[in-house]
Amino acid sequence: MRSGVRSVVALVVILMVNAAAMAQSNAATQYFGNWPAGTSPQEVGKHMAEHFVTSPHQYTATIHYSEVGTWYGALTFAQLTHDDALRQELIKRFEPLMPGGAEAARIPTRHHVDDSIFGVVPLEIAIQTKDSKYLADGVGWADRQWESPRPDGLSAETRFWIDDMYMLTMLQLEAYRATGDHKYLDRDAKEMAAYLDQLQQPNGLFYHAQDVPFFWGRGDGWVAAGMAEMLRTLPEGHPQRPRILEGYKKMMAALLKYQREDGMWGQLIDHEEAWPESSSSAMFAFAMITGVKNGWLDAATYGPAARRAWIAVVGYVDQNYDVTQVCEGTNKENSLPYYLARRRRTGDFHGQAPVLWTASALLR
Repeated sequence: MRSGVRSVVALVVILMVNAAAMAQSNAATQYFGNWPAGTSPQEVGKHMAEHFVTSPHQYTATIHYSEVGTWYGALTFAQLTHDDALRQELIKRFEPLMPGGAEAARIPTRHHVDDSIFGVVPLEIAIQTKDSKYLADGVGWADRQWESPRPDGLSAETRFWIDDMYMLTMLQLEAYRATGDHKYLDRDAKEMAAYLDQLQQPNGLFYHAQDVPFFWGRGDGWVAAGMAEMLRTLPEGHPQRPRILEGYKKMMAALLKYQREDGMWGQLIDHEEAWPESSSSAMFAFAMITGVKNGWLDAATYGPAARRAWIAVVGYVDQNYDVTQVCEGTNKENSLPYYLARRRRTGDFHGQAPVLWTASALLR
């Protein structure tokens, strides 16, 4: 009799899981398909990834974190579309940046989140190719980031700027994905939870820094993307998952409130006079799409918003597959005019990267 009861319970659980999976699949079909001409993630992602292969480096003498983000997005797009030729082109672009390579002088050197994230590229290459050369290089960056931790166990690179909620955590997350070693995941989750406790405001959004009370779009975009990436990998039973999921949902609810009629978000999220900014809008789209597809967000509520965001962002991609209206690199400053007057750039990797991430999210 007990065996029969267990069988019935097991069957009910299976049916519930299948029903949930079917609901997610239906949501993906309803909101993330039948794209208007020129806006499909396959088309946009392919053009933008190929454009990146031939793009010059930007900003600094060493590889800038925004270029790392674009590389990661192009690599994940190549993997999801089974585009081996594109993957090989992306790897070929990176080979000179390995130790001893022709562009080794461009390898970052500072013990700083903006430099350490460089290790994401060799780790993603290792994940896709199983090449031990890239694995060793990437793991070296992840281990270096924690070689002298703070007394509270956080990385010495911790500075409690919201940008770090992607840039610091992404390296450790990729190290876990590449190795399966839980120490990287545990470091990552602890770091993310600490940032949430310190920086998330009652309305669900994040000031650029503790001493700068402005909801800067791309800064909050790094947070949204970082949490979505982590939740994609963090196991259900991990002790930090409930805290991170709570912070993520609280932020998504706030973003839904501030999304504009055209699907975009402003350079300053809560200021109507701020211009619509493409990099942050793409990051928010990525986070919402990932949440809907994984069942963390209600599809009927967030699916339409995420769809509108993707279509709106693609409208800022020009005929050369450069993203327009990207906020220039921005330091923190306690000044409203400073944020409102930030210049708009075209083809900046800060904008190219999240559009590629979002294309990948739509294809997962």
